[in-house]
Amino acid sequence: MKAGDGRVPDRPRSACAGPARSAILATDADLSSMNRIVAYACLALSMSLVGSYVALSKSLVAALPVFLLAWLRFGIGGVAMLSWLKKPALFLRERISLRVWGAVACGVLGIALVSLSKQELPAQVSSGLQADLASNNAWLGNLLLVGAVLCEASYAVIGKRLTGVLGPKRITALINLWGFVLVTPLGLWAAWHFDFSGVAPSAWVLLLFYSLAASVWSVWLWMTGLKTIAANRAGVFTVFLPVSAAAVGVAVLGETLTGLQMGAFTIALTGVVLATLPSPGRAATAPDGQAP
Repeated sequence: MKAGDGRVPDRPRSACAGPARSAILATDADLSSMNRIVAYACLALSMSLVGSYVALSKSLVAALPVFLLAWLRFGIGGVAMLSWLKKPALFLRERISLRVWGAVACGVLGIALVSLSKQELPAQVSSGLQADLASNNAWLGNLLLVGAVLCEASYAVIGKRLTGVLGPKRITALINLWGFVLVTPLGLWAAWHFDFSGVAPSAWVLLLFYSLAASVWSVWLWMTGLKTIAANRAGVFTVFLPVSAAAVGVAVLGETLTGLQMGAFTIALTGVVLATLPSPGRAATAPDGQAP
């Protein structure tokens, strides 16, 4: 600068500007990585809870009619989430990498092997006409299984869409509210003809856990994880449902696992590992499921 031209001299650029910016970027990367780890943990814990209450609900189904059980579940969950209903706004354009496709394939293969390895049919029916009828109706069970998978996929995709405009607590409360409204007519009908005095106290305690796990904890954990994780990756975590159900069956209900089933679960969990490994060269701060 020339003397006397009236301009303020330029301030020397700080020598620590470069290192400071690098430190900020490193901190952001660490936070992003930690957020993904917490989100993965939420997804895994959510499906593990689902598997646990599915396994434990066998005794509840024996003690309570199905529609009454569903109605009580939504009612208890709704009471627990009254404050979550307060107001705070389908397809997702996510790119699915080859490794995620591989993770999905592992999950599908593992669960398919578990389904094919079950020996429940021969044990539950006798030989003759009854066995033939059960065998012929097996296609219906497989068809219902496919429908359940499609519903679960829709749940993950729609849930991801909702997390962009609503918080996990409000989504959880609204899902439970709709469930309660839809099942109320059937629940009231079942309650009118049911003798509540015949239900053991232990069943009521199990009902409380089932209601909170199914309507509150598992849904909130899933929606919390979906805020950070892409739907295509999150969907792989549904393999924790049969894995945890089998673990509870072995630990609590005295069931056993075959070698084929254990191998199937290993394949399914390999899919989770493939889905959670960071992509090579992916920017640490890029949102999950998007290009950096």
